[in-house]
Amino acid sequence: MAIKFSTLKEKLLKSNQRFNTNWLMAGLLAIVLGLEFSTPPAYVFGYFYTGAILLVHPRRSKSATVRVTLAACGLTLLNLVFPVLEAFDSATLANRLIAVLALVVTGWLSERNQQYEEALARQQAQLQAQAQLASLREDFVSTLSHDLKTPLLGAIETIKSFQQQQFGAVTPAQQKVLEMMVRSHRTTLQLVETLLDVYHNDTEGLQLRRSPVNLVAIAEEVIATLIDLAATRQVYIRLSYGESDFRRSFWVNGDALQLQRVFANLLTNSINHSPRGSKVEVAMQSQSAYQVVKITDDGPGMSADELPHLFERFYQGHSNRHAKGSGLGLYLTRQIITAHDGTIWAENRLPHGAMFGFKLAACFPKS
Repeated sequence: MAIKFSTLKEKLLKSNQRFNTNWLMAGLLAIVLGLEFSTPPAYVFGYFYTGAILLVHPRRSKSATVRVTLAACGLTLLNLVFPVLEAFDSATLANRLIAVLALVVTGWLSERNQQYEEALARQQAQLQAQAQLASLREDFVSTLSHDLKTPLLGAIETIKSFQQQQFGAVTPAQQKVLEMMVRSHRTTLQLVETLLDVYHNDTEGLQLRRSPVNLVAIAEEVIATLIDLAATRQVYIRLSYGESDFRRSFWVNGDALQLQRVFANLLTNSINHSPRGSKVEVAMQSQSAYQVVKITDDGPGMSADELPHLFERFYQGHSNRHAKGSGLGLYLTRQIITAHDGTIWAENRLPHGAMFGFKLAACFPKS
């Protein structure tokens, strides 16, 4: 009932405002007409019609503005011959024509101004809709974090308890099934965490905790965590350090945790798309002021049309390489590298395979 009363009140206020505006416009027209047709043609009062044009536009349609503008122009010229036909010189005619031009320009500017106001109103409505959408996204992320992560973590711990035979003996066949279940749940958990990270990075920006870090140490640590996945896929991971092929230090000023995610995402992508019995190589290179990392595999490559879109959010290509992906891992990887002021790219290898590379500015730790 309160809502209906408020709506009725707003309608009455708007109606009263239109009524007052109409009376004001009528009074203005009466004054201008009285002055216009009670004085000789040399006295031009047509400029005052601009007030009526400006008053009518916000309350009427575009056609009403056109009609009022044409009427004002006609009345301005009509005063040359009405109510009394008098002789007039070229200066008087010029003044009248200038007044008509001013009225036309006023009508045109009034219409343009109304268009700008409508565009601004649409933009404000879009901003409000985006604000509401952002609020819904926050609620969604909160729900996703609680309703998906917590049960997944609980399920993983429960399966581990079965593996440790806390609920009774487990046969080798059952152990394999449990291992598959753990991997599946961890993959789902990783997808949820990636989605949450992408959302937070888009809305709040990626906050880095930079310090001198060695990319070799990070790569070796990530490779160690992916040994089981690589063994399952029968893929060999090789780490090389350029032409000399001996252990070197590749220092950059970066966030170690985020750079671990870069290596994990790119290596997991290459392992998942490599044929059995093949290898994935992590090659480190130093190029003057940059440290370059290239991760190559022997899996299916990408088409030329797909290469520019690989790092877009939720991108799903048409090749076999994208069939297993969510479209978030590479997008998150690009976010991290971009936040480090670095560059990331992808290339096809000949005759087959793919290469994902990134480079970061080199730095040297303080001794």
